[in-house]
Amino acid sequence: MSEATPQFGQYPPARRTLIHLSDTHLLAANRPLGGRFDTELNLDRTLEAVERLGIRPDAIVFTGDLTDLGEPEAYRALRHAVEPVAKRLDAPVIWVAGNHDERPALRRDLLDLEPTEEPVTGVWDLGGLRLIALDSSVPGWHHGDLDDGQLEWLDRQLQEPAPLGTILALHHPPLPSHIPLFDILELREQSRLAEVIAGTDVRGILAGHLHYSTSGMFAGVPVTVAAATCYTMNLQRPASEVNGMDAGQSFHLVHVYDDTITHSVVPLEGAETGEFFSAEWVERMAAMTPQERLDEFSRKRP
Repeated sequence: MSEATPQFGQYPPARRTLIHLSDTHLLAANRPLGGRFDTELNLDRTLEAVERLGIRPDAIVFTGDLTDLGEPEAYRALRHAVEPVAKRLDAPVIWVAGNHDERPALRRDLLDLEPTEEPVTGVWDLGGLRLIALDSSVPGWHHGDLDDGQLEWLDRQLQEPAPLGTILALHHPPLPSHIPLFDILELREQSRLAEVIAGTDVRGILAGHLHYSTSGMFAGVPVTVAAATCYTMNLQRPASEVNGMDAGQSFHLVHVYDDTITHSVVPLEGAETGEFFSAEWVERMAAMTPQERLDEFSRKRP
């Protein structure tokens, strides 16, 4: 579970903490993606940044496109990279299928399941916070969809509310994108998903697919999209000219509170920082009275 932190303001520490990553796009033998992107190196950099957080998250969630071509060797390489980190952090890993994934290989080489075309779904109880993984991939296609069977299954799961509510994780975000091509690749028939989650305890939706961070509302539920670890979209360009770049990779640090959920973008790039704040400073502040802390930190300095 998440480690407790001192409370200096009006909000108590988060109830649960998640790491949200997406779109690793690994290739067998670590071939460069598109002849340019070292996806394995970028994943390693991401995992190193996750460990530098110094926390024990309640789960590590990967929202799809785990491999680029669905190769068995690529799934095995993903396990080799991620599982030791998850073990050190004592956190379960939640794998979500994306449009670049192949269900049989994903199920066999990542989940140790029968290699079938069955949707890759699951339910996790993270100390009262329920996380449900959906499979929006459509075998043989890049757009997203949720079939009748999966929606009926989700409806049954949501009949009973969870103590801390529910978060859904899927690859295709139920959000618009200003990039023209992504209209073709979106999650189809989103109104059907909206009908299922209406009036339930769903508090948030985690997604990927777009290769850039964004957020919005869907059926009254906040949606957050994590940028890819492999490469990201250069949104400085006009919408019709947006292309991938080997920069700006990040992941999300998700904090679940009683009344809200925050999603902080954590960049991989490091830079020199000051040393004003430290664990020792926090410990010293925690030992002070509220008035002493106000005097120490809140007053403007000349």
